[in-house]
Amino acid sequence: LQTRMQSLQPDPKAQYRSVYEALKKMVLTEGLWRPLRGVNVTMLGAGPAHALYFACYEKMKKSLSDIFQPGGNSHLANGIAGSVATLLHDAVMNPAEAVVKQRLQMFNSPYTSVLGCVRAVHRTEGFGAFYRSYTTQLTMNVPFQAIHFITYELLQEHLNPHRQYNPSSHIVAGAVAGAVAAAATTPLDVCKTLLNTQENMALSSLNIRGHLSGMANAFSTVYQLGGVPGFFKGVQARVIYQMPSTAIAWSVYEFFKYFLTKHALEKK
Repeated sequence: LQTRMQSLQPDPKAQYRSVYEALKKMVLTEGLWRPLRGVNVTMLGAGPAHALYFACYEKMKKSLSDIFQPGGNSHLANGIAGSVATLLHDAVMNPAEAVVKQRLQMFNSPYTSVLGCVRAVHRTEGFGAFYRSYTTQLTMNVPFQAIHFITYELLQEHLNPHRQYNPSSHIVAGAVAGAVAAAATTPLDVCKTLLNTQENMALSSLNIRGHLSGMANAFSTVYQLGGVPGFFKGVQARVIYQMPSTAIAWSVYEFFKYFLTKHALEKK
């Protein structure tokens, strides 16, 4: 839904006024499973990407907190740790989630499968196409994760000051942190979607030939086609997506962190 609603020059059959209308229209005209297209490639990359992500975050958070605020919790350390962890996460996820998944999700996508999409992109645009938006992705995700981690840790200080395993606090803090970070970085996400999908109708309307590249070009294109409101296309869908996503991620992560730590202590 987010990918569709961020389209700058959508097909008349794929113009939506709200998240609910988009979901209803997609299911009725394209089938019940259409909104889940691309889930397999996301799942394939999510395991290794999140393993690197949280391992790096925990290690750096502890090391930097000892430097910035010995014995305490440093928000600066949390932000830096989250930003560095994003470099590793996006290196794995960018080709799978940002390029292949979003091309599969576009209206009237010419790709019928993940493998078919990978082969076609590689053949017509080269290997570099899978990382064309990597720097753009980082430009968006570094501030996103910095805001996300700082907000989560800040909320944990108030909701769970003793830092015990508390599922409700992890869910609430995760959801709010995801919503705040998602809303704040939507303009960057719109530009990233344009670079990933290379939306033909949008580029043709401005007589842009070849492939659009670079954040500056993406910003200029979005502004020419949609003005300031264009940068916030799909913000509602983005927030609705990120809230449960970050809530689930943090609650599952905190559970396994508690379970494995407890198990290790019992063994000792």
